[in-house]
Amino acid sequence: MKYLKVIAFTHKQIELKELGKLVICQENLTTKLQQVKAQFHIPEIFYLATCNRVEFIMATNQVVDKAFAEKFINALDIGVCSKYMDVFLRGALIYEDNAALNHLLRTSCSLESLVVGEKEILPQMRKAYESCKEAGLTDDYLRMVMNTVVKTAKEVYTQTNIARNPISVVSLAYRKLKDLKLFSNARVLIIGAGETNYNISKYLQKHKFSNFAVFNRTLSKAQQLAADLGGEAFDLEALKSYNKGFDVIITCTSSVQPIITTEIYQTLLNGETDKKTIIDLAVPNDTAPEVLTTYPVNFIEVCSLNEVAKNNLQERYQEQVHAEKIIEQNISEFLPLLKQRRIEVAMREVPEKIKEIRNNAINSVFAEEVQGLDKQSREVLDKVINYMEKKYISVPMIMAKEILINS
Repeated sequence: MKYLKVIAFTHKQIELKELGKLVICQENLTTKLQQVKAQFHIPEIFYLATCNRVEFIMATNQVVDKAFAEKFINALDIGVCSKYMDVFLRGALIYEDNAALNHLLRTSCSLESLVVGEKEILPQMRKAYESCKEAGLTDDYLRMVMNTVVKTAKEVYTQTNIARNPISVVSLAYRKLKDLKLFSNARVLIIGAGETNYNISKYLQKHKFSNFAVFNRTLSKAQQLAADLGGEAFDLEALKSYNKGFDVIITCTSSVQPIITTEIYQTLLNGETDKKTIIDLAVPNDTAPEVLTTYPVNFIEVCSLNEVAKNNLQERYQEQVHAEKIIEQNISEFLPLLKQRRIEVAMREVPEKIKEIRNNAINSVFAEEVQGLDKQSREVLDKVINYMEKKYISVPMIMAKEILINS
């Protein structure tokens, strides 16, 4: 288990606005992870980034401490200056062994989330892992870890009430928007067609909002979401010339630079001067700070949802205790599974070795004797050898499992 390491930067130790500086652009993610994987000789790695955390999950024998974390972040070459590096290193949480697995299980169950009980984190973790798996960054060890992560989260969500009347960052943002009492025909611009914006737009559609325009880097994804909402679809470049005005902007992209600059915002206003609303759930924010100081804006961001989230945590305390018991049980079950898997991997060569011995015996050591047998005797000999071969393959595995269970 000392193979499992996690470097975590979360909302608990680091301001969300600063956390955004650690987010890696999706276009460069695989290349950068492949680079550090090779440079630091890390057998397996995957990267998780959500609205309130950036984490690196690794399978490696080497020591992972804050000195390693500094070298690792510098090697990623994401432009972290020395000032922010100090902030990140002070706030970095480094886990290994059981503590690392415990952290991942707590994270998957939303116990480490800004909003305890939200279900968005599990699909986010699975998507992050699958993406890195497809890129060849992970192998059998992290596959087993993720199997336990998914199993534990499902048990917590089904065996406890932690997600009863589910509250998520998206639903909290919608509550804030609802307090503004907008008309259902309000013009809504949606920037980004990912899961977060899909979820919040569905909230709006459910409450009779119907005037949508969707912008996304990949036009086909914008078209897909726009079709669901009965709205229009554009690529991101169209923001520079869109002149139909708006009442609300909802934005959440993976961009590491602001999408809504003062120039673009002025174009989007199309001469209107009334106070608009921006829901910005991206980390780092998609909205340039200058927009908020230059124009009258109702600004809703992840940071502003903290107080509601704290109240939500108090309401779910007893369910959290129940969830932690489920996590403890899964941790205790993981180590035997891991040992069993290692035995299975080690035993992969047994069948081939036995076949080699068989072929050597028949074709070399006892070749003359075997050739002198009649057809019926040869058939009996083959049956006996085949039977023994199967038994010889299964016996070591059974014995190894019994030793594991008894120990």
